[in-house]
Amino acid sequence: MIEAGLAGFLLGFSLIMAIGAQNAFVLRQGLRGDYVLSLVLTCALSDALLITAGVAGFGALIAANPWALNLVRWAGAAFLFVYGAMNFRAAWVGGGKLEDKGGTAGSLKGAISTCLLLTWANPHVYLDTVVLLGGISAQYELQWAFGVGAAISSFVFFFMLGFGARFLRPVFTSARAWRTLDVFVGITMWAIATKLVIGV
Repeated sequence: MIEAGLAGFLLGFSLIMAIGAQNAFVLRQGLRGDYVLSLVLTCALSDALLITAGVAGFGALIAANPWALNLVRWAGAAFLFVYGAMNFRAAWVGGGKLEDKGGTAGSLKGAISTCLLLTWANPHVYLDTVVLLGGISAQYELQWAFGVGAAISSFVFFFMLGFGARFLRPVFTSARAWRTLDVFVGITMWAIATKLVIGV
């Protein structure tokens, strides 16, 4: 049980560490201190649901129906292009620096909606969690232990990312640093969207 759980944890953590749209958004919100707990729980619970689906055998079902992934791919690419453009605009306009005392912006509903879109409209999420993790879990007698380990890794990662971002907050009291982050997030969004469009 421990072997399968540890394997799931390590593989899940290694897959989720890559800089992606979801991670960049959580980092940005973590720096602002906006609804961090709600967002990290949204991300981690979403991953847990997808990993559970993969372990339950839905990975093979998705792999057999590529049209479903194509639908998500184009919708996700369109959303990421728009979201990336919004970040480039924010970098151009400026005025996004953090005040020393922090503060929140926007609504909880809007933040969670964006988070859900960045999570569920990204086909790579399905490939990593449902197809890849689900497929590898079949190699273990205790598939559920592998799945639990992978799900725990998601909770650990997102809590570290969301709440750990506060240690960088002093840097982002500078308008230049915040503009740099906006450009970085915009480039990340557009790079992922481009990869989705060309099918890499």
